Amino acid sequence: MKKKKNIKPTRQEAEAAVKTLLSFVGENADRPGLLETPKRVVRAYEDWFSGYNDDPKEVLSKTFDELEGYDEIIMLRDIRIESHCEHHIAPFIGSAHVAYLPNKRVVGISKLARITRIYMKRMQIQEKLTAQIANCIQDVLKPKGVAVVVEAQHQCMTTRGIGTPGISMVTSQLLGKFRTDSSTRREFYSMINQGSILKKN
Repeated sequence: MKKKKNIKPTRQEAEAAVKTLLSFVGENADRPGLLETPKRVVRAYEDWFSGYNDDPKEVLSKTFDELEGYDEIIMLRDIRIESHCEHHIAPFIGSAHVAYLPNKRVVGISKLARITRIYMKRMQIQEKLTAQIANCIQDVLKPKGVAVVVEAQHQCMTTRGIGTPGISMVTSQLLGKFRTDSSTRREFYSMINQGSILKKN
C-alpha cells in the first residue's frame, strides 16, 4: 500500500485554523486586537519551524583537511537552543555543547551551530534533537567520536501541567571514543565545566 503524501495547506487554510483555535479558547476572533493575529501566528510558525526547509547534512559537506596533525577535541559550547516540544508545541529553551574528534578533516565551526539550528527549528523532543545533531556529524564527517549535551527548560512543564519552573532537563549522546574512552569523555565534560566557571567570573 502506497504511503499517502502530505499535502501542505494553503496560507489561508493555516490562518483559518488559527482563527478556529482563538474561538475555541473563548475569544472573539473578529475583535480589532485579534484581526491580524492569524497572519502573525502563521509567519511566526514559518520562522519557528524553518528547519524543515534545510538539509543539515548538506551544511557539513564542505570540509578542510589541512590540520597539521591536529587530532584533539573540537567543541562549540553554549549554542543557544530555542525549539518547540512536539507534544504541546510549547517552547523549550537552553543551550547545547557540541564536540567531535577529527579524523583527517574538519568543518567550519559555524556549521556546528547551523546544523543545531536546523534541527531545533523543527517540532522536537529534546532526546531526539540531541541524537540528531550527534548522528548527523558522525554520518557526514566520520570522526573518531562525537559528543552532544543539551540542557533546556521546557515550557510545557513550567507553564502548564505540573507547573514547576526552574527545572532543567539534560540529555547527552556520546559516540565513538567519547563513549568508549573514559579519559576522552572526562575531558569533554571538563571543557563544559570550564565554560561554566568562565561565565561566573
